Amino acid sequence: MHKAKLKACAAAITVLYSGYALAADAAVGAAVDAAAEEAQAVAAAGAAVTPVSAGAVIVTGTRASGLKVENSASPIQVLDNASLARTGQPDLMQALAQNLPSFTAQAFGGDTANLTLSARLRGLSPNNTLVLVNGKRRHGTSNLAVLGGPFQGGAAADLSYIPVTMIDHIEVLQDGAAAQYGTDAIAGVINIILKSNQQGGTFNVNGGGYSDGGGKTADAMGNVGFTPFDKAFVSLSAESKYHGFSNRGGIDPRVADPANIKAMPLLQAPGYPNLNRISGDAQYHLTVFGLNAGYDIDDDSALYLFGTVGRKEARAFENYRMPSRLPQVYPLGFSPKETIKDQDHAFTAGYKGKLGAAWNWELSTTYGRDKADIGVEDSGNVSLYQDTGFTPTVFSAGAFVSTQWTNNLDFSRELALFGAKPATFALGLEHRVDKYQIKAGDAASRYKEGSQSYPGFSLTDAGKHDRNNKAVYANLIVYPADALTLDLAARYEKFSDFGSAKVGKVTSRYDFTPAVALRGTVSNGFRAPTLAEQYYSATNVSPRSAFVQLAPNSPGAALVGVNGLKPEKSTNFSAGLVLNPSSSVAVTMDVYQIAIRDRIVGSGSLYGSGGADNSPAVTAAILANGNVLDPTVVQTGINIFSNAVNTRSRGVEFVATLNSNYGDAGRVDWSAAANYNKVQVTKINQAPAQLRPQTLLDKTAISDIETASPKMRVNLGALWKKGAWTVNLREAIYGKSSEWGTPDGADYYKTEIGVTAITDLEVSYRMGDGWTLSAGGNNLFNKYPDQVNAKLLAVYRANLDNSAVTVYPSFSPFGINGGYYYARASYKF
Repeated sequence: MHKAKLKACAAAITVLYSGYALAADAAVGAAVDAAAEEAQAVAAAGAAVTPVSAGAVIVTGTRASGLKVENSASPIQVLDNASLARTGQPDLMQALAQNLPSFTAQAFGGDTANLTLSARLRGLSPNNTLVLVNGKRRHGTSNLAVLGGPFQGGAAADLSYIPVTMIDHIEVLQDGAAAQYGTDAIAGVINIILKSNQQGGTFNVNGGGYSDGGGKTADAMGNVGFTPFDKAFVSLSAESKYHGFSNRGGIDPRVADPANIKAMPLLQAPGYPNLNRISGDAQYHLTVFGLNAGYDIDDDSALYLFGTVGRKEARAFENYRMPSRLPQVYPLGFSPKETIKDQDHAFTAGYKGKLGAAWNWELSTTYGRDKADIGVEDSGNVSLYQDTGFTPTVFSAGAFVSTQWTNNLDFSRELALFGAKPATFALGLEHRVDKYQIKAGDAASRYKEGSQSYPGFSLTDAGKHDRNNKAVYANLIVYPADALTLDLAARYEKFSDFGSAKVGKVTSRYDFTPAVALRGTVSNGFRAPTLAEQYYSATNVSPRSAFVQLAPNSPGAALVGVNGLKPEKSTNFSAGLVLNPSSSVAVTMDVYQIAIRDRIVGSGSLYGSGGADNSPAVTAAILANGNVLDPTVVQTGINIFSNAVNTRSRGVEFVATLNSNYGDAGRVDWSAAANYNKVQVTKINQAPAQLRPQTLLDKTAISDIETASPKMRVNLGALWKKGAWTVNLREAIYGKSSEWGTPDGADYYKTEIGVTAITDLEVSYRMGDGWTLSAGGNNLFNKYPDQVNAKLLAVYRANLDNSAVTVYPSFSPFGINGGYYYARASYKF
């Protein structure tokens, strides 16, 4: 019997994997070899994880009901609410980043990106990860990330608008799922499952700040559930959070220059010489309300409603302007601030029931909207003052508006096909409408070169754009043998602007025994560019430079040889081992490869003037776009999104948990997780002739794709509980990361962050009346990343370039602010 079983297993696996065995072997070989090299540098493992809750029933990555996480055919990690809350920082994105080694959060962004930080999974764009709430698509932010860096182009869902207290648990599918959920789920899916409590609730207050100053944080959040009438529940949540400025920048060489000090005696104003505070956290105040409700009409049908409403007001320092810039208004010089008033809401309503005795059906509609009003304060328009004798100091620079309306009709049933267990068949339809708008700034903000630090959006930047998308999917899960699962998914989508796409996925799992299983997937994906990637246009300025972000399908873009964007196409492979040797031990290891063709990335700096190489076509494109640039800057140019590269990501994901009971000494939940991920540019599309000798991607842009995120991150955690006491210890070890920098496109300097261990610790005591008191630290030993390349900083200082202020690299995976210490009081009723 045993031999026959093994032969059947071998035959099944051979059939399933024959189409991609060579690719999987290549991925495994490359990832394991490179991981071994990196592991020698890392030496010890560590990080913040509570990866898998054994026995948890999942709904992500499968349409079969009642499936437990340890029996999943796809790699899924489950994070419960307690794991999210124990991260210390009351922020969902930070909670995910600390718990998942393949999830990297943005620590700092340029301009408006610093007001809406984003994150990415497995080193891919934030736009390649689909966010769901209760299984329904979440809309993206309207605030597109620009100005270079590894998160450039990100316009994914803003996770700050989902309070942690509202969440029951999160299921993270780390596998391509375009065929199951939509054609942008190339890196994976984050499915946020909300609380549906009918009674009781929680409330907590949290306060903290950075060890070296700044970042003062105060947060209050709560949740309450009740039954308004029979067979109904309502769960309400709310959060209010404040976070203060931080400053980790160096001294601006302009303010320390002896000639400038002599020419401008008033330069040595209060706060001197730390007058340029651009390198640090933004200040923000966030308020969010959440609802999850349901009503059981009868035993077979129910109504549900959930949603969030939130508002964020944020401010970030921009580069300091010297006293000579606008002395009539600011004799001591001035520090403009960029502001955002962001309003975000999303609601889903649905009705589900049974059709006859066998079919389950569900009809739902989801609408989400994000509007970001961009402003500038403590600024001025120099040309306007020179021409009229007056300038405002506060400007409306314009607004972004992004909406998404999604409608779904789903059917599913069990079928008696073949095998010992009933098969599951699912079929669904989806219709989605996306809209994106840029509103022009006020007249003063866009007069000539515009308001200092952030010119208002011009009339040529402004516009309304939309797209609709129709999709149909089918999913069949069968069990040809008792131990074999086959999950087949197919999806057809038709876009109003990009035509049709066909994607599919095959997922399998074979259980040799209850303790040992193999699993694997092969799939393809298709991602249409976001409307923001297609149509965003703005002028980005500093005291020395002015660069225009050109929309890829604009007349100006055509002059530099870029004629719009086309969709990305991907191919995903994975193979994994699952071990459950006992009820207290779970181990998974999955290897994967993600190949993306025509990947959408931001260009490097393309110079029209002031660079080592300059292209007349760049200057012509700026003029065609209707931009007027500051005449005092020494560098001008453009940035643009394009389908510039093909990339390949190869990696290994490892997760292990062990629950130990030490009797009178308490119990410890041990956890270990590691991710090795190597992203490689396999092809660079030829630069348009109009740009030569410049290329669309310089060394900086390529390094943002390949090396700005660590290849290796290894995590360990220990959660000790005894009586009323809980101690949570986490150690995160980040492998090397690096980025090339250049002052002019000629000479490049490599900034590298070495292997770094970050320790988190939290101690909690549960009091008898429902209160729990906690204190802890993230980055307990106050570690900072290695600084920007000293030679590059020396060039900036010699050129009196304000870029010298950025002494810590913005791509640091663990931030630039050092240790964060906090205290929390929680009440459960």
